[in-house]
Amino acid sequence: MAFHITEDCIECGVCLPECPEGAISEGAPYIIDPVLCTECGGCAEVCPVDACEPKPGDTSP
Repeated sequence: MAFHITEDCIECGVCLPECPEGAISEGAPYIIDPVLCTECGGCAEVCPVDACEPKPGDTSP
């Protein structure tokens, strides 16, 4: 399941360089393109406010 970024995002930018696919783009909050997301979890590992998480309701393998 693809990750998404919640409203808790503080737009610090620490996740941007961690995404090997470039799936994260700036916004308020930042946005993860579910087509590009490979579910590596790199964004979640570095997020200081735990705003990156698996998208709820996504049932893809």
